[in-house]
Amino acid sequence: MKNNDARPVSAEIPLTVWVLGFVSLLMDISSEMIHSLLPVFMTVVLGTSATTVGIIEGIAEATALITKVFSGVISDWVGKRKWLAVIGYGLGALTKPFFAMATGAGWVLGARFADRIGKGIRGAPRDALIADVTDPSVRGAAFGLRQSLDTVGAFVGPLVAMGLMLLWSNDFRAVFWVAVIPGLLAVFLLIAGVCEPERAARPARATFPISRAALGELPAAYWWIVAAGAVLTLARFSEAFLVLRAQQGGLPLALAPLVLVLMNVVYSACAYPLGKLADTMNHRSLLAAGIVPLVIADLLLAHSGQLAWSAAGLVFWGIHMAATQGLLSAMVADTAPAHLRGTAFGLFNLASGLAMLAASMIAGVLWDTLGAQATFGAGAVFAVLAIGLLSLRRA
Repeated sequence: MKNNDARPVSAEIPLTVWVLGFVSLLMDISSEMIHSLLPVFMTVVLGTSATTVGIIEGIAEATALITKVFSGVISDWVGKRKWLAVIGYGLGALTKPFFAMATGAGWVLGARFADRIGKGIRGAPRDALIADVTDPSVRGAAFGLRQSLDTVGAFVGPLVAMGLMLLWSNDFRAVFWVAVIPGLLAVFLLIAGVCEPERAARPARATFPISRAALGELPAAYWWIVAAGAVLTLARFSEAFLVLRAQQGGLPLALAPLVLVLMNVVYSACAYPLGKLADTMNHRSLLAAGIVPLVIADLLLAHSGQLAWSAAGLVFWGIHMAATQGLLSAMVADTAPAHLRGTAFGLFNLASGLAMLAASMIAGVLWDTLGAQATFGAGAVFAVLAIGLLSLRRA
């Protein structure tokens, strides 16, 4: 793994990264207006169990991460990043009306599945495009900036949803219809505002990126990052369970979005400065330090669902996300060859997607059989295991 303790930060973050950040912001407003209410909508309006919520969320998030393999490979093969991202964001925008029309868990599963396919299609090409246009000296800051803007949308969306729920007397479906608007705006901004660099528009090789020869070019340091990311994902199941935990503590239906608002405010505030920090210190050490807040969050949430304990847990959860998500992207970009970046991001997310599916299903079963304490306790155990894995590899 690259040791970048003394790397100077001199280049500026390109305009393309800013535009992609605002595209992510708009789409996250759209998505989180729905997702911040969806666990409560499913359990209260549709009458589903926590296990069903866990299965649907696990399938949805795993679908997004697994799909990134194919979109990343295709973006490397054809040398095109932008239009794959357009297709992905477009599909995400088109699925939003189906949540408003849902009459059962099957509708929600279908809409979540299609929505996450869109997220999967856009994710790896977008991240590879950021790596393509960004100088290595500011790569951590660039990914941190994109993640920070994305996360602004992740707390603005729930705030809008909460205001509309209060205004419209808990009319979930009306809020879901409004969520269509920022999704469409994100697609229009991406089409009009992003120009793909010429070097990313030409195929860099004749070998198909998923071939054995091509995969052999990915170094051992990259595969270690894949393993570490998968173990870490086992400790971080769907955020739907954060909403359900706060509801157990007495949070009213209309205020359920506050859960993601609080977590994402912390996430957004910390993502960029921690991304810049990643450009000046050892990645492995920062990643290990970033897992500690997740252990604390799980322990707090396991202890009690009362609102004060939940709020404290959400703060530490947000710090963890800020410290690790942009950093992992920068680590993948640093260790993968330029012509295989899309494939590298895709494979990384395949491993994380399978782990997310397992984590959310386990969380749902534990919740229904043993209670919320067991769910968050298991998360803490997996987080400690992730720290142990990091300690096995020297910087």
